[in-house]
Amino acid sequence: MTLSGAAAVPGSRLRLVEQEPDPEPLLSVVGVGKCFGSVTALAGAELAVKPGSIHGLLGPNGAGKTTLLRVIFGLVRPDNGLIEVLGGPPSSAVARTGGVAGFVDSPRFYPYFSARKNLELLAALDGERSDEAIQEVLEQCGLLEVQRRRVGAFSTGQRQRLALAAALLRQPRLLIVDEPTTGLDPLGVIDLHVILRAIAGSGAAVLLSSHDMSEVELVCDAVTVLNHGRTSYTGSMDGLRAQAPDPTYRLITSDDEAALRIVGQSLHATRHRDGGLLIRGDVPQLDRLTIELGRASVAIRELQRQDSALEAMFLQLIAADGDADLRVPAIGEAP
Repeated sequence: MTLSGAAAVPGSRLRLVEQEPDPEPLLSVVGVGKCFGSVTALAGAELAVKPGSIHGLLGPNGAGKTTLLRVIFGLVRPDNGLIEVLGGPPSSAVARTGGVAGFVDSPRFYPYFSARKNLELLAALDGERSDEAIQEVLEQCGLLEVQRRRVGAFSTGQRQRLALAAALLRQPRLLIVDEPTTGLDPLGVIDLHVILRAIAGSGAAVLLSSHDMSEVELVCDAVTVLNHGRTSYTGSMDGLRAQAPDPTYRLITSDDEAALRIVGQSLHATRHRDGGLLIRGDVPQLDRLTIELGRASVAIRELQRQDSALEAMFLQLIAADGDADLRVPAIGEAP
């Protein structure tokens, strides 16, 4: 971001535009490690979450995401490394309203109390009890109509909404959510994304742990990929897209045998298990391919992208870490 003020360079018509320094991250994780006996859960994990951003956290099962979130919340003490939440240790940020809030794993509530009663108890633990604030988060999370219902009768999606309401009640500067769309219907997912964007827009930050790469690509500004407890990538979504390999497309033609011979001359191509071909290439390559198929009187009946930049990059990063067995074929690729 540039400042409106600018300084003139002596003897020159150029003007130097002063640059604002990057804002200090609300969450900083540097070289964090954690072992449970002989099992290494984290091995030098690193990430930085800046104010005003939604930061995604991705990784295969067993990558260390849950352990990292527990460390950030102060529930688990790391063996080594540095972690700062709002400029201090995790315990101090979690302890105060306006610090850090959220949930990891499945949220838990008193099942025999209503949604409102659960929120009232949590507000009392923070030393604050504002009916107006409770009403506001219930409305924000779509729970007004069921606020008097016992939580034990809630669906999974309703419990997720209540967990988000409980976190928002603390007005956090850093919101941490673990698989928040679990159990939500499509409208609920949209509502959640609107809430997360509003939080980031207010200058706070969100750390979103998810297995849904399409969600992360849609809503996040930055992403960290964990594998074997290590950070395989951390940075902006734009930076990741710039490094991503060419996408994969499914191509269906009037003559797939002839198309395979033509495609194979310039692009990597395999057969799709449901018919057609899977090809990988950039837009100019696809343009040239379209022309070549037309010259050969092969009609293109369908050309559909099969993966996103994040999905392609994720698989490449995992493979680069030595997990050749985790290499996942493109959607529909014949094994």
